[in-house]
Amino acid sequence: MVTVAASTFTVVTSEMLPVGLLTPISGSLGVSEGTAGLTLTVTGLVGAFSAPLITSAVGRIDRRVVLCSLMVLLAAANVLSAWSPNFAVMMAARVLVGIGMGGVWSLAGGLGVRLVPAKSIGPATSMIFSGIAIASVVGVPAGAYIGELAGWREAFLAIGGLALLVTVAMAVLLPPLPAEEAVALGGVMRLFGNTRVATGLAVVALLVTGHFAAYTYVRPILEEVSGVGASMIGTLLLVYGIAGITGNFAVGARVSRSVRGTLLVISVALAASVLLVPLLGLSVAGAAILLVVWGLAYGGVSVSTQTWLALAAPKAREGVTSLFVGVFNGAIALGAFAGGRAVDSFGTRSVLWLGGALALSALVVTALGRVPSADAAGSESAD
Repeated sequence: MVTVAASTFTVVTSEMLPVGLLTPISGSLGVSEGTAGLTLTVTGLVGAFSAPLITSAVGRIDRRVVLCSLMVLLAAANVLSAWSPNFAVMMAARVLVGIGMGGVWSLAGGLGVRLVPAKSIGPATSMIFSGIAIASVVGVPAGAYIGELAGWREAFLAIGGLALLVTVAMAVLLPPLPAEEAVALGGVMRLFGNTRVATGLAVVALLVTGHFAAYTYVRPILEEVSGVGASMIGTLLLVYGIAGITGNFAVGARVSRSVRGTLLVISVALAASVLLVPLLGLSVAGAAILLVVWGLAYGGVSVSTQTWLALAAPKAREGVTSLFVGVFNGAIALGAFAGGRAVDSFGTRSVLWLGGALALSALVVTALGRVPSADAAGSESAD
């Protein structure tokens, strides 16, 4: 299980890496920060489409073989990113990252039930998704630290090396994983007809788009709004990351009691932490406090929304996970793109209002939408 969690950590860290490196990437490749944000947009967009397509395309091929192949692709893509002499090459490399990330995430998400006894399925699945949650909040500060100490290219080389190490570990430690059944693309798409699945995906889209509209540009926000120096950026992002890990495990312990209640709290906290930055985040201390709240809130998003979808479609694990990955990464792409256009057109502060508005929209959908019951596990009753 640790190797599978390490794979999800690696792919999502690869996706998130440019967030803490936007300023040096834009300066080195001669583009604006808004344009540099497209490195996140294209990866998320490709990941969104590749997740359901790869899940269907691999058919009955052993999942261990597929996962190892995709991890090798991810390693090569990160090395290409590090070498990039211009922005066009960087974008091509980020397309390859999106393919590897979308495939690994969607296939790994359903492996818990196959690797442990029935009584341990819940904790095993939580561990797999903790890799995603931890990467979302730790990968960015880690990249920022490496970028500050050695350079942004070295940060991409480091994650490429990690991808190769994880590939070796998966090849050695995972058992053969023949496909349980081929997943037809049409069957995956039909899951949209499940109202609880559709509502859950809408909440994912709103929360993740809102988060990344603002968080993609967290470095410029901290520098321009809060007056934080470059040497403090990594430290503040690490504070955010620790809060995010705490939020992930705190939500994991609570979400089974009430999916709706948990996501209502997350939506309120995420909206408040973003919207209050221009008012209370005008100093390093104020920014740090708000980043802690932001991290606690966003750290619980992946585990809570994945729990929602697992309850809504318990008999279609790979299919609903591929949709989750697709929507999640499409939302990352949309958030980064919308944030970039807002930054270039209206200034850095505008992404905070955009992110807050989308988090409040998620609050409304969660409050009014149809939520699956833990007891019903996807039946027609709701909590």
